[in-house]
Amino acid sequence: MTIHILKLCVGVDSVEHLQELRAGRAEEMHAGRPYHYHITRSFPRRAAEVLEGGSLYWVIKGFVQARQKIIGLETVKTDTGKKCMIMMDTELIRTEAQPRRPHQGWRYLEPKDAPKDLPQGTSIEELPTEMSAELRALGLL
Repeated sequence: MTIHILKLCVGVDSVEHLQELRAGRAEEMHAGRPYHYHITRSFPRRAAEVLEGGSLYWVIKGFVQARQKIIGLETVKTDTGKKCMIMMDTELIRTEAQPRRPHQGWRYLEPKDAPKDLPQGTSIEELPTEMSAELRALGLL
């Protein structure tokens, strides 16, 4: 059964800002394939479920706004000990805005609780995130 990971995107103001930061980083290579990565302190105990099609859902400014498909998990050594590298596909997929409270680290996200992907070419970004989330909660979007 697939499970997702929910992570705060600290210091990032928007999906566009995350895309700019990702584009500014040199492409990393793993088995001949480019990927994005995030280093986290804990290795998921449910790693097998995460690797069965899970995604990392990014919480930006209090709302889940985007996701990236997880393509691998790897233990890496750092100056402060062993950590987990979450390797993700380079495609950043926008999702419906879903409010989330701050938390430390990451959390598991059940597929039934994950926000839906926005259709390609959706121009929802003209609306402020808070407004689009409120309109969606009212059933107007």
